[in-house]
Amino acid sequence: MMRSNNWIPSVFNDLFDTEFMPKANCTAPAINVKESDKSYTVELAAPGMKKEDFNVHINDEGNLIIKMEQKQEKKEEDKNTRYLRREFSYSKYEQTLILPDDVKKDAISAKVEHGVLTVELPKEVEEKVKVSRQIDIA
Repeated sequence: MMRSNNWIPSVFNDLFDTEFMPKANCTAPAINVKESDKSYTVELAAPGMKKEDFNVHINDEGNLIIKMEQKQEKKEEDKNTRYLRREFSYSKYEQTLILPDDVKKDAISAKVEHGVLTVELPKEVEEKVKVSRQIDIA
């Protein structure tokens, strides 16, 4: 008869990986990009994140870089217990967006509100001059 110690992980998975304590998984945040006549808008879903967790900048090549990083540790110290499962939460994400030529790079703004990072990319407005004149007939 062969003995196996494989029952330990499955027991803990059955005990802890439930709908009340789901297993942590990693996914990239969802991004929306909208265009209007005056601007482009980038929306990045980031529930639970604060503005301090983000870094938004333009690199040397003129690309928009969005970085977010959040560390969270839930720690409960008790001398009479030992950990069966302990979770650390760490989220890190970086996205590079190549900006269109018509973006006014010195007027880009960003804000975090209700779990969404919104980056406004105003467009350069080219004023089209209507030319009206009399043409001489030779």
